Amino acid sequence: MHSKFVPGPAGYQMMRSGHQSALKIILAIFAIMVAALLGMIVLLLIGSETGLVELIIGFICATLPVPIYIMLLLWIVRYESEPLWMLITAFLWGALVAVFIAIILNTINGAIVAAATHSAQIGENFGAVISAPIVEEGSKAFILLVLFLWKKDEFDGIVDGIVYAGMVGLGFAMTENILYYGRAVQGGAGALTFIFILRGMAAPFSHPLFTSMTGIGLGWSRQSNNTFVKIVMPFLCFMLAVLLHATWNGTATYGGAIGFFAGYFLIMGPTFIVTLMVIFFSLRREGRIVRQFLYPDYQRGFFDGQEYEKLCTIRGRMGMSWNAMTSKGFSGWRTRMRCNQMASELAFHRSRVARGFARDPQVAQERENAYLYTLQELRLRLNPIANPPRQV
Repeated sequence: MHSKFVPGPAGYQMMRSGHQSALKIILAIFAIMVAALLGMIVLLLIGSETGLVELIIGFICATLPVPIYIMLLLWIVRYESEPLWMLITAFLWGALVAVFIAIILNTINGAIVAAATHSAQIGENFGAVISAPIVEEGSKAFILLVLFLWKKDEFDGIVDGIVYAGMVGLGFAMTENILYYGRAVQGGAGALTFIFILRGMAAPFSHPLFTSMTGIGLGWSRQSNNTFVKIVMPFLCFMLAVLLHATWNGTATYGGAIGFFAGYFLIMGPTFIVTLMVIFFSLRREGRIVRQFLYPDYQRGFFDGQEYEKLCTIRGRMGMSWNAMTSKGFSGWRTRMRCNQMASELAFHRSRVARGFARDPQVAQERENAYLYTLQELRLRLNPIANPPRQV
């Protein structure tokens, strides 16, 4: 989140910075152009195999359900929303860049093995079970590592890791499904319906689930103070992502329909449940962070007891947002949501400072003052009588 701080009447006011350097703008435009080019090449390669009409139908079938899946994924972000540009970057990387890398390297690796073994079938199986898991999870993990190292103030926990990994995986799965749906069109409406149910409804989260293992490892590393966890866990979780991907592909490649359903119920199902449990306990941890680091504000009377308690739970936040909607309409709901978000930003900022992530104490204090000032302004907008101005 790019922000700057300017003095306000009660301390500091946080303002979005509109002054990006020319170099950053040029690099951003260049990156978008490269990603778009790779995306067009991927569509061209898919279209050369399926045909133009099949490509269009496959594209429509693959993209239509994506907004629903994204909404379901982002629902788990209950305390601290992620920057939109980072979510878009992760999704487009998966949909355009990671897919391009996977197509090129998997094709080369499969061809090399086929030539070495004089068997096209062995080369195809190698590509599906060995090459694809390593190449695809590696290409998806790359952008996660970039965000992890570059945006420490936004990628700072397991929930963040799962969300960014899920966005990469959804983007990758969308583009991959264009190919599968395009191929299925050639077999008729029945074949397309079957593949759509199989890939679009029964197992839409396979790629996000695999890559979430890497996201969990990076998020765990960020929030832990244990040296072993910080260094080793990202690698171990990446290997788990590769293993799950390889096992999933292997059951379908060698086991046929029976293998697919065995892998679905014995591997994917339990893994999905465990991931949901990880999300549940991670959200509880985030709630404890909010409770701990907003407590000083409650003690000095900035929050009353009721608002403080509600800010510390998902149910309480949802209740306040609903009350704002029913009493003040959409604008009140937006203000309440921004207020909840700003309270989380303040708590997580203090948590990062306490864990030693702040390089400059003065800048850290200015940022805290900015959060407090903005939070006060939002609360005054919601209820000017009950929230008189306070010195922050």
